[in-house]
Amino acid sequence: MSSIIISKSGEKDLETLQNIGIQTFTETFAEDNTEEAMKQYLEKSFTTEKIKSELTNPDSIFYIAWEEDNPVGYLKVNSGKAQTELQDETSLEIERIYVKKSHQGKKVGQLLYNQALETAKQLGKSYLWLGVWEENLRALQFYRKNGFVEFDKHIFRLGDEEQTDLMMKKILD
Repeated sequence: MSSIIISKSGEKDLETLQNIGIQTFTETFAEDNTEEAMKQYLEKSFTTEKIKSELTNPDSIFYIAWEEDNPVGYLKVNSGKAQTELQDETSLEIERIYVKKSHQGKKVGQLLYNQALETAKQLGKSYLWLGVWEENLRALQFYRKNGFVEFDKHIFRLGDEEQTDLMMKKILD
C-alpha cells in the first residue's frame, strides 16, 4: 500500500464525498439492515443538496484520505451548531469516519481519527464525542482503543428503523 495523504476538502470534492459515502456506508451496514432501510437512508443522506449544504457549513470540516488519486476514506467533524446533538462550544463531534472495506485494517481510520484529534486541538476544544451503532463492534473496539468512553445513548434512524447508538467521548488534555 502506498502512503495515505489526508487533505481538507471543499465543494470541488462534492461528488467524491458523495460516492465514497454511499460506498462505505453500504459496505459497512448493508449486511445487517434491510434493503429498504438502506435505500431510504442513502437517498436522504447523500443527496447533492445535502452534501453541498454540509460542505458550505462553516462549522463542519471534511477531510479525504487519498491513496495516490484514489479516495479511500473520509472524515466529517462538526463544531457549534453543526453538531448533531450536544452543540457544546467546547466539543468537536466526529460525525463520520468512513473507510472503504478494501482499506480497513490498514490504519486509514487511525489517520482520519488523528486528523480529528488534531483539528479539535487546533480549535481549542475540551473533548471529542461521537455516536456509534451498538452493533458495530469493530468501530466500538477502535474508539475504546483510542480512549473513548460511553456516556449516553441515542436513537439513530435508518429508513423506518430505529437503532441504538452509543454516545462516546474522549476528554482532551
